[in-house]
Amino acid sequence: MSWGFENDPEVQEELDWVEAFVRDEIEPVDQVVEHAWNPRDPVRNAVIKPLQQRVRERKLWACHLGPELGGPGYGQLRLALLNEKLGRTHSGPVVFGCQAPDSGNAEILAHYGTDHLKKTYLEPLIEGEIVSCFSMTEPHGGSDPTGFRTTAVLDGDEWVINGEKWFSSHALWAEFLIVMAVTDPDAPPHQSMSMFVVPADTPGIERVRDVSVWGHDEPVGTHNYLRYTDVRVPAENILGERGQAFAVAQTRLGGGRIHHAMRTVGLVTSAFEMMKRRAVSRSSRGGRLADKQLVQEMIADSWIQIEQFRLLVLRTAWRIDRYDDYRRVRADISAVKAAMPKVLLDVAGRAIQIHGSLGISKELPFGKWVMESFHMGLADGATEVHKVNLAQFLLRGTEPDDGLFPPYILPTRRAEAQERFAEVLVAAADDGEDPA
Repeated sequence: MSWGFENDPEVQEELDWVEAFVRDEIEPVDQVVEHAWNPRDPVRNAVIKPLQQRVRERKLWACHLGPELGGPGYGQLRLALLNEKLGRTHSGPVVFGCQAPDSGNAEILAHYGTDHLKKTYLEPLIEGEIVSCFSMTEPHGGSDPTGFRTTAVLDGDEWVINGEKWFSSHALWAEFLIVMAVTDPDAPPHQSMSMFVVPADTPGIERVRDVSVWGHDEPVGTHNYLRYTDVRVPAENILGERGQAFAVAQTRLGGGRIHHAMRTVGLVTSAFEMMKRRAVSRSSRGGRLADKQLVQEMIADSWIQIEQFRLLVLRTAWRIDRYDDYRRVRADISAVKAAMPKVLLDVAGRAIQIHGSLGISKELPFGKWVMESFHMGLADGATEVHKVNLAQFLLRGTEPDDGLFPPYILPTRRAEAQERFAEVLVAAADDGEDPA
């Protein structure tokens, strides 16, 4: 899809429908559904499944997937424009069949799963009949997967998995988990691990704790601490080649990071709109908040941040579509990932300030979004790691200067210019003109 600064009429018509659908149908659902990812909740099924059917009828279901997997194959740029609308809501991605971690897990299965795994798990996952879990992080691993200790040992025609995993989101509802484990401890770190499909009912999987996150009011924590004890899966449940886990992970992490950013554009835009409405509605000290210069500064700064971030996201999505290679766009994705938490924190924080005590109350979502900004700064790689990766990429190929002073200081550049244009300067002087 070619893209300038306006959409083709048919694309814009589609986006207008999505915006109205999100506002009129999905936002009310968020007020009655406890967790849109829970397929065992009868209320969730009663209100979300009819909406999913309407999305299918509009041919907007699972737009991140290509036609060979039952999706329209939008590409990242068009998907970004769609996700901006969905990001305003909790249930929107589920209604449109593009929610994390299921969207990324589907991509992994599509690329690396056997025919049996695709039939058993990919097909119902794409149809929205089941949910899944990506079980990668470990309690002691942090942002460095090369320190993982969970192991998988080949025993005959089965892999035996032992270890602990932290923050395995939605494991309590998942039909299967994708688990990353060390299979070759003596190999170089980035070739030492493999990924496996583990059915959720496999003996040996223990939910040690159900971990809750600040800002998420849920009776049971959905980020689970898991222990794997002699968990056996068929040898064919490995995804990709042995030792290929890092390459497999990039299939989902690259897309997952940009999709988070796309939805964050919608989230911060929602906060910005509420900020503006409050500013023109509320009066203080003899005038509207909108007429106070410091409030105007908050409005201006927020708009500038949102637009800068949005353009970075769209440019990155465009580059992904153009090159069809996440590795080639890793630096751009790192930049988006690093910028995302601050945009949400800053805009949500200003929205709180403009709303006063109402802003910090649970009657508005800003406090949750502030906490979510820190969640974004940790999920799919810490912000600091992405900044380091980006800086290393940007510095690559930059040659050092040998002289005492850099060659770009103004005296040096001026001398070079005078030498280059010496004849012009002499001629101008002979004509009686001031060369300065």
